[in-house]
Amino acid sequence: GRRIQLLRGLPATGTVEENSPAGVSIHTFNVTLSPLSSEGVAIHPTILNSNPLTEAFDIESTGDLVYRVVTSGNPVLDYETMPKRFDLQIFVEDTTGRTDLSTLTVQVVDKNEPPVFRGNMAIQTVTIYILEGTRPERIYQVDAADPENGGLKYSSLPASVPFLVLENGSIFSKKVFDYEKDPQWYFLNITVTDPEGLNSTKTVNINIININDERPYFTTKQRIYRIPEEQSPGTVVANITAKDPDDEDSPSRLFYSIQSSDPYFSINPSTGVLQVTRRIDRDVPPLKLHPNISVIVRVEDSPSGGHASEMEIIITIEDINDNPPECIPSTFRKEINENTTAGTFLLDLRNYCKDIDVDVPNNLFNFTGLSGFGSNNFALESTGSGRLVMTGSIDLENPANLGVEVYSLTVRVQDIASPHYSSKYPFYTFLISSYIIYIYIRIKPVNDFFPVFDSLSYEFNVRETTKVGSRIGEVHASDADWPPSVITYFIVAGGGTRDYTNIFWISPTNGDVKILARLDYETTQKHLFTVQVSDQEKTATASVTVNVLDVNDEEPVCSPNFYASQIPVSLSAGTNVNGFRIQCQDRDSDPRSFRYFIKEGNVNNHFTFSPSAGSNTSQLILASRFDYDSGLDKSWIYRLRVYITDDNLLSARDKATHLVKTGTVSLSIRVIPNPTTAITTTPGFTLVTRKENLYSDSAWYVPFIITLGGLLLLGLLGYLGLLLATWLRTHCPPAHKADGAPLIHSTFCLPSQKMTRLNTVFDGEARDPVTGKIYEFNTWSGARRWKKSSEPLQPTPAMQVMSGAKQWWPSDSGGQDTGRAEAPSKKETSEKRKEPTTETKKEPTTAAKPSTGPSQTPGQDGVKVQKQK
Repeated sequence: GRRIQLLRGLPATGTVEENSPAGVSIHTFNVTLSPLSSEGVAIHPTILNSNPLTEAFDIESTGDLVYRVVTSGNPVLDYETMPKRFDLQIFVEDTTGRTDLSTLTVQVVDKNEPPVFRGNMAIQTVTIYILEGTRPERIYQVDAADPENGGLKYSSLPASVPFLVLENGSIFSKKVFDYEKDPQWYFLNITVTDPEGLNSTKTVNINIININDERPYFTTKQRIYRIPEEQSPGTVVANITAKDPDDEDSPSRLFYSIQSSDPYFSINPSTGVLQVTRRIDRDVPPLKLHPNISVIVRVEDSPSGGHASEMEIIITIEDINDNPPECIPSTFRKEINENTTAGTFLLDLRNYCKDIDVDVPNNLFNFTGLSGFGSNNFALESTGSGRLVMTGSIDLENPANLGVEVYSLTVRVQDIASPHYSSKYPFYTFLISSYIIYIYIRIKPVNDFFPVFDSLSYEFNVRETTKVGSRIGEVHASDADWPPSVITYFIVAGGGTRDYTNIFWISPTNGDVKILARLDYETTQKHLFTVQVSDQEKTATASVTVNVLDVNDEEPVCSPNFYASQIPVSLSAGTNVNGFRIQCQDRDSDPRSFRYFIKEGNVNNHFTFSPSAGSNTSQLILASRFDYDSGLDKSWIYRLRVYITDDNLLSARDKATHLVKTGTVSLSIRVIPNPTTAITTTPGFTLVTRKENLYSDSAWYVPFIITLGGLLLLGLLGYLGLLLATWLRTHCPPAHKADGAPLIHSTFCLPSQKMTRLNTVFDGEARDPVTGKIYEFNTWSGARRWKKSSEPLQPTPAMQVMSGAKQWWPSDSGGQDTGRAEAPSKKETSEKRKEPTTETKKEPTTAAKPSTGPSQTPGQDGVKVQKQK
């Protein structure tokens, strides 16, 4: 109810052109106050809402309550992009609290504007870069806009530039640019015009970019250079220069290199300085034949490859006198005979010497200064020839020249040209002028004299027991030649036997004589051989006699060397045991030198030999009776080891110093107990082994004949055995087992005798002391068997044997075993002995079955004894 119109001139409508700056008046209005209000306006007119722009308009007071609406310039009004109408609500309040609110409508009026460049040209000056050599093409598109959306046209100034601007804003180049010939930059003024003639102008810079399209070229004109050989590394040969047309206004950045495979030079890649890299020797291939070195230099305008040019330069290597004359070898050794005559040509040094310098006079030399020990015997024909000749003869046997075999000479090889300070070795320099040759002339001795033995014959005494390989003496010879010749010793004749080709050996260097085989006095007492000495050309001989000294090195050999026998326990003392005797011989000892003694097995000294010394034949005697009842004797078997020595004729003092040899004989004696008191042994075979030695080393045919005869005998025995086995299978039926359990079962079939079966009657009993079992025996024959518990004792019948059969029980003649197999005896000689033989007597098996089984004697120590019942 209190609202009164305070704003006069509102509401209203006003206009304003687009793009109007700040402060442009749009509309003016007044504020009317009430007369009752004396204090004026409390809130001046204020724009409450200027949607959509809140700050585009302001209200300014012009005085006396007059106000106007103006543009603020924030933002500048644009008809094309902003609203074209604004409704401004203006509010006012006086001091009494009255208010008023009214609306001012502002219309934006369109105005023709010049075109506007867009893109980079709107904010900066555009620079366009064109590579030289680029073909004509569009290089840029100008973009502009007209606020009124009118059609635009483009143009450019000045018209003389080689570019074309179309009305649509496209810029084209009209030529191919060359950076080295054309300007490097251009300026274009681009103008855009709207339909009403308004326009805008912008400048476009066009720069031509240089590319590497030009080939560099050499500015150095010299192509041939000359340098001496042996230049030190780093020596500058040439300074190669070049230019690049692409870099005419600035220093060229070029890169130099050597394309040829020459190892002597290198070039600085940045400066083009050509230098020596390694030693250059003009005197060796390939420079020796081709002294010109071709170097291909390449220049490039890019290190990674670009445009390049090449240039060949020739470097000629000049020869200098940097090598002395040399001789290969530098040391000569010449050998001449001592009787070489004066004037003899010895050596041409020029054939071995040369100067490797290429050009004359650097390679010329001569020979001077022959000197050294013995140089007065030699001379050079001329300084230029180098021919060495003898001026006198030399005789080594001459006392003036005695001991002088080698002459040492020196010759100087001198350069003819003046030497230069240079070297064939890198990094060093020294003065080279001459070369020294060393010549050694050896005077070869001539063999003038024969070697001579100290004696024409030598004699050595050697014991036959000397070990093989022992030194037995020495022969010596000498040679009068100077220097003394090397002489060699040989055995050229003798020194052998039928069994050994070489018994003696002589050292070829010092003449020591050694034996290679055992000497035997009993075979050969003296050896003769011839020794020859040689100095490779001349020879001499001497005879050598070796006397073999006898030594007691042979053992006594006895026959038989093994004997086995049985004797009854009741044999009387002093009795020859079964008539046994041994016969001994020794090739290097007297028969009287033999001494016999029992070394082992003679328990209680029951046995002895008679005679015990002084004979080559001795008998085995029972020295004392056996006493088993008292327990003095316990052994029933005596294994005697008999020693036979050849020291009987030596005194006690000589026995300690002389060589004594011992032979051995083994005896096995079994004592048979009486049938009534002890276990008796059944008759059986006695095995006698006979061993004989072969002493004659020269009888080489004896073992051959014995071996051949043995082979024939073995074949014959095998054939006879086959015939015997065939006959036995035909005539002898197999034997059957007896009812009893025999200890030994033996059956004989004797074709030469008529066999009668004997019915043995066992009339006695006894207990076996070993097993404790009861056995039965025949008191007459001694036959035994184990007793059967159910069998009664049998009466004693008479024993019958067929005429011509052997007696198998003890005889009355001292209890000797007449059934013992006698070893065959053969005649022996002092020069030859036969090989040992062993004979065992065997009986064929009979086909007749015995009435009782065979028996075994208890406690017989494993020796089997066979019998015929």
